[in-house]
Amino acid sequence: MKIAGINMTYEGLIPRLRGSMLAKDRAAMQPHIRAFVDRAVTYRTCPDCHGTRLAEAARTSLIAGRSIGDLAAMQLTDLADWIAALDAPQAAPLLAALGELLAAFREIGLGYLSLDRPTATLSGGEAQRTKMVRHLGSALTDVTYVFDEPTAGLHPADIEALSALLLRLRDHGSTVLVVEHRPEIIAAADHCVELGPGAGPDGGRICFEGTPERLAASDTPTGRSLHTAVRLKDRVRTPQGAIEVRAARAHNLADVDVDLPLGALVAVTGVAGSGKSSLIAEALAGPARGRAELLDQSPLTGSRRSNPATYTGLLEPLRKAFAKANGVKAALFSANSEGACPVCGGAGVVVTDLALMSQVATVCEECEGLRYRPEVLAYELGGLSIAQVLALPAAEALAWARDLAPGVPAAVRILERLVRVGLGYVRVGQPLNSLSGGERQRLRLAVQLASDAAVLILDEPTSGLHLADIGGLLALLDDLVDAGRSVIVVEHHQAVIAHADWVIDLGPGAGAAGGRVVFEGTPAELAAVGAGAQAAPTARHLARALAGDQWGGGQWGDGQWGAP
Repeated sequence: MKIAGINMTYEGLIPRLRGSMLAKDRAAMQPHIRAFVDRAVTYRTCPDCHGTRLAEAARTSLIAGRSIGDLAAMQLTDLADWIAALDAPQAAPLLAALGELLAAFREIGLGYLSLDRPTATLSGGEAQRTKMVRHLGSALTDVTYVFDEPTAGLHPADIEALSALLLRLRDHGSTVLVVEHRPEIIAAADHCVELGPGAGPDGGRICFEGTPERLAASDTPTGRSLHTAVRLKDRVRTPQGAIEVRAARAHNLADVDVDLPLGALVAVTGVAGSGKSSLIAEALAGPARGRAELLDQSPLTGSRRSNPATYTGLLEPLRKAFAKANGVKAALFSANSEGACPVCGGAGVVVTDLALMSQVATVCEECEGLRYRPEVLAYELGGLSIAQVLALPAAEALAWARDLAPGVPAAVRILERLVRVGLGYVRVGQPLNSLSGGERQRLRLAVQLASDAAVLILDEPTSGLHLADIGGLLALLDDLVDAGRSVIVVEHHQAVIAHADWVIDLGPGAGAAGGRVVFEGTPAELAAVGAGAQAAPTARHLARALAGDQWGGGQWGDGQWGAP
């Protein structure tokens, strides 16, 4: 086009949107872009390939009347049965290998998945167990396996199978190291090492080494917590309305009609793959849209410089306070602006690209990892530089902020929320990519404590929490509900289920065997149902936990969890 006598070229709106936004995977989008895309874009299944993403030649190539797309969409247990019944002598070695691989999926509790399931939709526990499958049939021995909380996302009914799998890897001649809080896995170990006694600066020391039996008899935080039994609340809250979900059919949900109570603490339970996440997704897409906030454990978006101080907004009042106290510009105290180290750009590390090899990050020699120019570090507030403040754990930073003569109330409020959600040990300048899934979720919760979201949905908030921290989490959830919010937790931990006001249990199994509501009611009613011989897994395990047999044997249950 000729505008003001100048030839100009511009890109149309729709091509621009397609190229800049829609070409990216939705899960990889930044939150504000994803929110826009959700409002502006409608996704439909491709009418030609019907979602299989395969060309016509692949779709029309059949074995026993089924295409590779059909097989990829089958539940793995059904696919295993189909492979076993297939009569194809020319492919016998391939079928045998496939049968062993599919049997491993079933053994590890992932038989409800399908091969076309997007990896972005897998939970942390599902993703980790999927990686474990490749090692089950391995001929390697004398291998050291390190598993970081492999029980994440697992129902107590599934943990027994996982424990047997870990023991199988050990018996195959390998060493298995497990970072875990679940007493069921602790009890199955040959040797236990406890670190502590606290978190952050209060930890880092060996508190115990020995057998599980000796650990249970010790006076360490874990040893004491193993004697903490599960108990019901004396009174449950009366719901104030409900989120109505009708005819939910996402994934394996079978036309589910259910009401999620408001003004209460609601636990959505069921074995892994029973449809809990699908139900929550249906609720968020329906009546709860705009009113509810989902706090999951997905990675936090941000740059290499992002940390809890930037994510929560803590850095802004700190920058202003430093600038006012020293009579300089606030931009000097930002690692993204004028105060950044010129060598590393405020990242604290220098990343070297080694072509075909992985990138290597080394501490910046100019700023020694402090990220700021030397002249910026000369400015102090309360006896500390900005880098020293960012190196403090949240609890110590809170004490420092409270002691300042000209107070920083905004910073105090944010730090109080971090401590409240159990992140008092996390350094406020710690990179976000170094946080665990549970820490990321609690960081999101700390931000949401200042929001006006009426409904908070937490996906396994006990993930990454030590047994001794469960009581603090329950107290926080109670405070949120008492303050007028509705809290829905997707959870397997019996202590959280017993402490809820209302329980919705999905199942009875996983995949095609689940997707139905098998129970709605109070935890006491669920426990009463669990006494029956045909009880669903959640009811059965809750009844055992309340009877002091939550760890299989009952020898560790003589205390109590939760408040009256």
